[in-house]
Amino acid sequence: MASEEASLRALESLMTEFFHNCTTNERKREIEELLNNFAQQIGAWRFCLYFLSSTRNDYVMMYSLTVFENLINKMWLGVPSQDKMEIRSCLPKLLLAHHKTLPYFIRNKLCKVIVDIGRQDWPMFYHDFFTNILQLIQSPVTTPLGLIMLKTTSEELACPREDLSVARKEELRKLLLDQVQTVLGLLTGILESIWDKHSATAATPPPSPTSGESGDLLSSLLQSPSAAKLLNQPIPILDTESECICSLALECLAHLFSWIPLSTSITPSLLTTIFHFARFGCDTRVRKMSSVNGSSQNSVLGQERGRLGVLAMSCINELMSKNCVPMEFEEYLLRMFQQTFYLLQKITKENNAHTVKSRLEELDESYIEKFTDFLRLFVSVHLRRIESYSQFPVVEFLALLFKYTFHQPTHEGYFSCLDIWTLFLDYLTSKIKSRLADKEAVLNRYEDALVLLLTEVLNRIQFRYNQAQLEELDDETLDDDFPVLQDNLEVYLGLQQFVVTSGTGHRLNITAENDCRRLHCSLRDLSSLLQAVGRLAEYFIGDVFAARFNDALTVVERLVKVTLYGSQIKLYNIETAVPSVLKPDLIDVHAQSLAALQAYAHWLAQFYSEVHRQNPEQFISLVSTTLEAITPLISSKVQEKLLLSACHLLVSLATTVRPVFLISIPAVQKVFNRITDTSAQQLPDKAQVLVCRALSNVLLLPWPNLPESEQQWAVRSTNHASLISALTREYRQLKSNAILPQRKVQLEDTKVIIHQTLSVLEDIVESISGESTKSRQICYQSLQESVQVSLALFPAFIHQSDVTDEMLSFFLTLFQGLRVQMGVPFTEQIIQTFLNMFTREQLAESILHEGSTGCRVVEKFLKILQVVVQEPGQVFKPFLPSVISLCMEQVYPIIAERSSPDVKAELFELLFRVLHHNWRYFFKSSVLASVQRGVAEEQMENEAQFSAIMQAFGQSFLQPDIHLFKQNLFYLETLNTKQKLYHKKIFRTTMLFQFVNVLLQVLVHKSHDLLQEEIGIATYNMASVDFDGFYSAFLPEFLASCDGVDSNQKNVLGRNFKMDRDLPSFTQNVHRLVNDLRYYRLCNDSLPPGTVKL
Repeated sequence: MASEEASLRALESLMTEFFHNCTTNERKREIEELLNNFAQQIGAWRFCLYFLSSTRNDYVMMYSLTVFENLINKMWLGVPSQDKMEIRSCLPKLLLAHHKTLPYFIRNKLCKVIVDIGRQDWPMFYHDFFTNILQLIQSPVTTPLGLIMLKTTSEELACPREDLSVARKEELRKLLLDQVQTVLGLLTGILESIWDKHSATAATPPPSPTSGESGDLLSSLLQSPSAAKLLNQPIPILDTESECICSLALECLAHLFSWIPLSTSITPSLLTTIFHFARFGCDTRVRKMSSVNGSSQNSVLGQERGRLGVLAMSCINELMSKNCVPMEFEEYLLRMFQQTFYLLQKITKENNAHTVKSRLEELDESYIEKFTDFLRLFVSVHLRRIESYSQFPVVEFLALLFKYTFHQPTHEGYFSCLDIWTLFLDYLTSKIKSRLADKEAVLNRYEDALVLLLTEVLNRIQFRYNQAQLEELDDETLDDDFPVLQDNLEVYLGLQQFVVTSGTGHRLNITAENDCRRLHCSLRDLSSLLQAVGRLAEYFIGDVFAARFNDALTVVERLVKVTLYGSQIKLYNIETAVPSVLKPDLIDVHAQSLAALQAYAHWLAQFYSEVHRQNPEQFISLVSTTLEAITPLISSKVQEKLLLSACHLLVSLATTVRPVFLISIPAVQKVFNRITDTSAQQLPDKAQVLVCRALSNVLLLPWPNLPESEQQWAVRSTNHASLISALTREYRQLKSNAILPQRKVQLEDTKVIIHQTLSVLEDIVESISGESTKSRQICYQSLQESVQVSLALFPAFIHQSDVTDEMLSFFLTLFQGLRVQMGVPFTEQIIQTFLNMFTREQLAESILHEGSTGCRVVEKFLKILQVVVQEPGQVFKPFLPSVISLCMEQVYPIIAERSSPDVKAELFELLFRVLHHNWRYFFKSSVLASVQRGVAEEQMENEAQFSAIMQAFGQSFLQPDIHLFKQNLFYLETLNTKQKLYHKKIFRTTMLFQFVNVLLQVLVHKSHDLLQEEIGIATYNMASVDFDGFYSAFLPEFLASCDGVDSNQKNVLGRNFKMDRDLPSFTQNVHRLVNDLRYYRLCNDSLPPGTVKL
């Protein structure tokens, strides 16, 4: 090696060259290789020590520290003890000598390197590591340095990475826990002394008219005047150095609190001190000073002080997030809440100079975020614990939270607060459910708060669009009758008088800019409020139907009126002064009114069942008027948003309400004629599908409240057949010329017909798949010819994967919904056709050459087979051999080696279904044999197929796809739970330990780390079948086959794996084995070549 001085100069120029923007990537790679080679040399650290003490070049210092880091974390085991001693003594000296002049990132990196040494050597070889840190903290000159060392120690030692053995990790945690009390005492002392020192010098401001800030709430919260007085002291003004020390101390506390258990080491005086610092976040005085003086120095100071508040709140939130609270700590918690709510009261206090919103706007955004986090943790984790304390005023707390929520300066802040209210409402709902006896008392306690919340949220959904009217609406309150909805409705319903006829059609005669803006705001509000009214629908049905009937009836009548009005005066087609704004508004209101009415479909259904015997006029009128509002909208000329809302409402009436008179209403017959008239312009696909579903359901679904004899199935069946016949006329004509070669244009037209027809038919089948047998029978009778046509067309389009995809979707839906109605012979014919068509070549073409559509085709085919193999009884059993052979001999070889996950998930689900629903195909255990011998004698059949399937599952665990791994592990576990897979002789004797081996290797390679827990449990379930074999044969063999570890290390690994037979201990042993095996490999890899290991 060259001299140190020359090496340093060379390194400096290399580093400068590396980071120069003219250096090419090629040259950078060369330099990188050179530097890596230098770092690998034994003794390179001596040069680095010289570089660190002799250079001012940041890049060189960083590189040198990286060499040390690599040496300590990866090669420490092989470093001679004399060298280690030298490094342990030199680096801290270097830090002490230069910590004030080094750039902060170099200083922090040097601290981390020293802590890394402690992680390896403390306390055995580096006994004064922690004592040195404590001394640094206690000496005023080096306090900041000591705090950085402490925080780094907490980060690196309390939750170390995996490059340590489990025993060492446990030892470090224990060593640190022993120091916690001392450390917390030191940090409390630092924060208290700085606070007290500066409090004494803080000038007391003159009493102001608002200085009686404690108020009634505060005294009830704090239970003691002295605590309130303490928290009312003025906030001291800190110098920069003190501020820096306090920041570091609070950062240390936040990290310590993330892992130390809640205990009495966290003293009341420490908590009070943290709260003192949390007040820095609520203090707006410094910001004012800085803006008045205009000096950037002061403004930075203000930000720093705000940061202290943020850090203090981080400490509080770390404590708050712990769910497990020891008894002795509960009192501390109560005190924390009291003090935080004092802060909440402080930041939501109104006075002459400030509104709450302007006060919140002045605070640091991060502080508000932390405060909101605190409130969320309080409500989600601790409210149930604290509510029982008589001295905790929950209702007053909610009043403060309310103020805090509705004065948030940002939308994000407001939404975060609404999440907290959602948590509170969930808590209240579960509380009422568990204490039905005193439900009224609970509700009465919170009723006012909830009404206020509802009112304010309704106001807010209008403000978000009504920026211009915020000031006017701010103080407006809503009573139960939604007057704002009423106002906006009147504006909307009053538009008719402004509609005038112009040359080209109808025009809205509102042109003044101000009027247009007000109309825009009013329409947007009406949309929002209609949405809100729709959301309320579920609270009018079920047990409360009768009690709330009149309210619901008023709402529904009003909605019907609004929808009919919109359709009659055709506001969606009207010309306006500002078409880009007002036209979408009018369409949106109309669409929202239809959607809101659709939400009341379940209420209408309940209304129908309650009144159908007596006085149905009101109900009939509601439904008929609704249909009058819907039918004009079912047209290709209507905007899609509005058209789809109308279609969805029609579907709900046909499917959920199902009135017997629906078919006889002229409006519905009009829609029938519109849909079956081939000359009429076709609706957009989505709308066509929905309307056809509605019409089909009108004819197929049983009418509620009527016996079978009055269902008029014969007439309805004839009507349904003619509906389907009209819808499929063109499709059925394709059969005759499908065989002929088609020209390109013709082919495209054919594809359109296939797409449109099959999407309608598939939807019709899907919508009745869960209905009565009669409905499904009629449906299949109507569809029968179209299904046969589809099967005849299938071979002609086998090479058009987009068409095949749609056909298979249709067949899959048929199999799922109508397989009983299709009958066995025809189902067999379909499956046989598919099996013949999907040859090895065709599968390969689909999967390998046709991209995602081709893969989708194969996936749907496999899904159809999944339905077939699940069918109980013997009907489809003859297909099992050919299904298994298709999977294992044709599909599996094509996809096994591909890294892409396509098709794999469906294939393995099919294999799982084959095993799960056809277990007797492989294992014929006779009941008689089990009675005679007391143990079921296993008769294994089709053993080769079973082994092939299991081998495929095993192979899938060696692939990187984590979703497939999780799915297949779940399948094996399910087969074990339901059919005792792991206990079967063939599995136990030939496969069990192969699977355990694969699972352990996966854990060691960390390739599927997210599934650690599931893999641990599966390993236990497999091992528990034969624990003796696992401990006596498998484990020694597994360790013997492990490379990268010596025999002594293997013995230690074996000894540490205790022979536990319960799940928690066993999985803990597995994770310990995996961690330590990786650790030993890491150590052995880092030893210099030729090292002798004893």
